[in-house]
Amino acid sequence: MEFKLLKEDNKARCGIISVNEREVKTPCFCPVGTSATVKGITPDELLAIGNEAILVNAYHLFLRPGREIISSLGGLHSFMNYNGLIITDSGGFQIFSLGLLRKITEEGALFSSHFDGSIHLFTPELSVRFQEEIGADIITSLDECIKYPCEKGDAKEAKDRTTRWAKRSKMAVLSSSLFGIIQGSVFKDLRRESVDELVDMDFDGYAVGGLCVGEPKELTYEIISYLGEIIPKDKPRYLMGFGPPEDILDAVSAGFDLFDCVMPTRQARTGMAFTSKGPLIVRNAFYKEDKKPVDETCLCYTCRNYSRGYIRHLINQDEMLGARLLTLHNLYFYHNLMAKIRENITNNTFSSFKKDFLKEYGNI
Repeated sequence: MEFKLLKEDNKARCGIISVNEREVKTPCFCPVGTSATVKGITPDELLAIGNEAILVNAYHLFLRPGREIISSLGGLHSFMNYNGLIITDSGGFQIFSLGLLRKITEEGALFSSHFDGSIHLFTPELSVRFQEEIGADIITSLDECIKYPCEKGDAKEAKDRTTRWAKRSKMAVLSSSLFGIIQGSVFKDLRRESVDELVDMDFDGYAVGGLCVGEPKELTYEIISYLGEIIPKDKPRYLMGFGPPEDILDAVSAGFDLFDCVMPTRQARTGMAFTSKGPLIVRNAFYKEDKKPVDETCLCYTCRNYSRGYIRHLINQDEMLGARLLTLHNLYFYHNLMAKIRENITNNTFSSFKKDFLKEYGNI
């Protein structure tokens, strides 16, 4: 993997990640394709939007359909018919967030499947090998995600175990680009230790986990800002599970490069659209006769062809087309936002762009 840092505007930066003959312009937002699909749209539609990378979930794919089926069908890219860059997460967060954990040991995480209750042990070695065998471009080390609030001693224990697991992951990886995951909850000294320990192992990139798990936003921003100062500049910085547009702008300001979140696709299925003036709840009765597009400034397929009133009708009738049209719009909105961020960093105008965007956002 190669990372080229092309431009900096204060701490905000843009660059290019190259891996397996695929290139991604950063900052980049990666839609989430949990089960090897971005819900509701095709790879061709992603390509038409301008998408270059997605995140898929190792935990879900490990359980269903499993490595044998994915491998027999040509690996993830062939399996999905998707030629962009694919990142896999290690599965650690899902074991934590889905309430599946039975026991954490030094060996790994013992959990029960949310499909059928079967018991599995995820070890750092198994997680890395699975991600490699199914053909992901960038893989991540197994980490222990801890809840908020937590005692500092518990956070340190989880951070230390994550470091030991990262070392085992590094030893197990064969040829894939591997990102280490920084832990430490909201404690700056633990985050510093985690960064130092992972940097000593020289990962291809560094991901930040264990945020957006219930802590106040001001604490999230404080940790993000701090980490932006200490993660090496010559490696990609990946902020995991970070989605609201205003939050992404703050994270870009701190120097982060990669983001993923289910928010644009999940919210689309509930009838919410992201617009230049803020979130719009299309399913509300207020829009039942509204002839305007979802966002009058948007050039996506949905906004060029359909009215708010029609999409509201589809959503309230549980017609799948409604969710598809909003998904297309939301992902286009995110892609367009990232393109504008990169453009303004290049032009040394990111700060004023961010200010103007936030001033307008929320005035719907």
